Amino acid sequence: MSNIDSENSAGLDRSTDTLGDAFYPLFQLLFDKDGEFVSDVEEKLQQARMPNTVELYLSRALAVGVLVGITLWILGMAIGYSVFALGLVSSESISLGIPVASESTAELLRSLVMPAAVVVSGIVFGSIGFALGFGTLVGTPYSKASARKREINMLLSDSISFMYALSVGGLNQLEILEAMARADDTYGEVSREFQSIVQETEYFGTDYRNAIRQQAILTPSAELSQFLTDMLSIVNSGGDMEGFLKDKKDKHLRTAKQQQEQTLDTMELFGEMYMTLSLFPLLLIIILVIMSMLGQAQQELLYATIYGLIPLVGVGFLVLISTVKQDEIGDGYLSPSNGSQRLQGQQQEGLIHMGLIESYVGEFSLFSRIKDREGTYKTQELLRQPHIFFKQHPLYTLALSVPASIVVLAVAVIGGSAPTSWDGMISQPIWGTVIWFYVPVYFVTIPLAVFHEWNVHSRSAITGKLSDNLRKLSSANDTGQTLLESFRTVADTSSGKLADEFEIMYAKVNYGMSLREALVEFNNTYHIPRLARTVKLITKAQEASSQITEVLTTAAQSSENQDDIERERIARTRMQVAIILMTYVTLLAVMAILKTQFLDVMAGLSSQASGSGGGVSGGPSFGGALDPDLMSLLFFHGVTLQAVLSGFISGYIRNADLLAGVKFVVILQSLALAVWMVVG
Repeated sequence: MSNIDSENSAGLDRSTDTLGDAFYPLFQLLFDKDGEFVSDVEEKLQQARMPNTVELYLSRALAVGVLVGITLWILGMAIGYSVFALGLVSSESISLGIPVASESTAELLRSLVMPAAVVVSGIVFGSIGFALGFGTLVGTPYSKASARKREINMLLSDSISFMYALSVGGLNQLEILEAMARADDTYGEVSREFQSIVQETEYFGTDYRNAIRQQAILTPSAELSQFLTDMLSIVNSGGDMEGFLKDKKDKHLRTAKQQQEQTLDTMELFGEMYMTLSLFPLLLIIILVIMSMLGQAQQELLYATIYGLIPLVGVGFLVLISTVKQDEIGDGYLSPSNGSQRLQGQQQEGLIHMGLIESYVGEFSLFSRIKDREGTYKTQELLRQPHIFFKQHPLYTLALSVPASIVVLAVAVIGGSAPTSWDGMISQPIWGTVIWFYVPVYFVTIPLAVFHEWNVHSRSAITGKLSDNLRKLSSANDTGQTLLESFRTVADTSSGKLADEFEIMYAKVNYGMSLREALVEFNNTYHIPRLARTVKLITKAQEASSQITEVLTTAAQSSENQDDIERERIARTRMQVAIILMTYVTLLAVMAILKTQFLDVMAGLSSQASGSGGGVSGGPSFGGALDPDLMSLLFFHGVTLQAVLSGFISGYIRNADLLAGVKFVVILQSLALAVWMVVG
């Protein structure tokens, strides 16, 4: 399969190279090689780590733009011709109001309307196609460079803390650079910037000072560029690297807090925007209902508002939040390179992979039998304690809940209890919506919410006391105890899950496992990015010495800074979530009041008037075009869709995770169902 993929990618590269070569003369005609635009694109290609020359890349972009433009140009002309050929628009209906002296001139102008419209539509569509094709390719390096810049800025403070800890541990400048280059499993794009420095020195013979200077120019992050420039001045002058890194660490810890405050301020602005925007569909619905009562039926607009505008506003706001909301960088796993086979097997172990035994299968038949027994044991454990497995992997609940919801829905349809037509939905608005939407959603979301929150709670129990325990480790290590003895001391004098894990690690080392592997195995069990950075720092420092009091103190300071940022984030986002939830409750209350105190009353008055024949002749049929059952169904669907979107938005604002919004979805849609059971 991998060979097929590589062959396909190679074929795609050859085709794009052919396109680039074919359109290279057009590139030479349109662009100046030394111009600002070409230089800017070349810089972004380097920052995005895209291995393309700017000339060939822009030639490919021109080729794609031209091909897409020609395609849409043909499509646009066909659409323009079809509009006239099908009679949707006539030549007489289009006029610029040009004064004409004779009827023959007017007839000539009318005969030119259709060709001109076809040509103009082709030009417009073609221009849009070229802009899409060319702009997408040109914008790709800008987008990738921006994503790398964001990740570098987020991880820079922790990376500097890591380098400071290494400096305290006695590593020299080159060893610090090499350690950072190898830490890509934890520090991501920051580590890859240092990999470029190390590769320049190892493979190209560049002096590491010049390599640092060059990387300071090429990096997409201005903050990292400034840090490398300042580091270079310390290297050239032979200054105190440890003191420099300590000052930079303190500075960037403060910078991280300031960036968090700016992000939260932006989120507050977005919360106020959402409060206003989410009420716009409600106002439009009220206007459309009044127009329907006056006999000006606008049911298509009402459908578009309920099923189009409400989801569009919610999804658009989610996308807007994702542009500023800072999620956690990395997956939290540490690479088991240079580790034992057991550790490498644990890294690959999963639902199908059996772990360590996989590396021995095939040598002897005994190992194949052991693998079969291991699979049987895992299956028995899964069946005996499925809740433990689902706690560790919440998304696997979908493998059971989705088929179960489909079966329940199919049984309801086959049994005739679920309405299968739109008229049936109108006659049974609550029951039809419950059986088609609420029951499947409850089947899927309730287990997912329960196990996801259980997973989050179990992992937060580790980070909750991380700072305090790191301080205790530092104090114990300062008394002369080794790092391993310090773990035992903290485990004996502390409580909680983290203390239990310290005791387990102490036991593993006593039974022959290295402390580094015990730490990595502990980290990969919970795979929390914040924990991974702390464990990476400790494992690297303890390779040089067991007396790492300063390193542990640095880790504690970094963890405390993360705690401060987390507390402020929770406090500030709690207000945003409260605003969104109260906005939804307000919308639900207004829709319920509109249903009971306005629609039902006006429908009753209309039926009384039609029954007594007391309508005014020639006057408007007030309420005559109103279908209360249809309006009840549409209102119910509107508040239900709003509940789902508000729930996911609340969870994403809270934790930068869509799964965190599942519990809000369950609560809000339950509230909507309860209210509509009363008023519907």
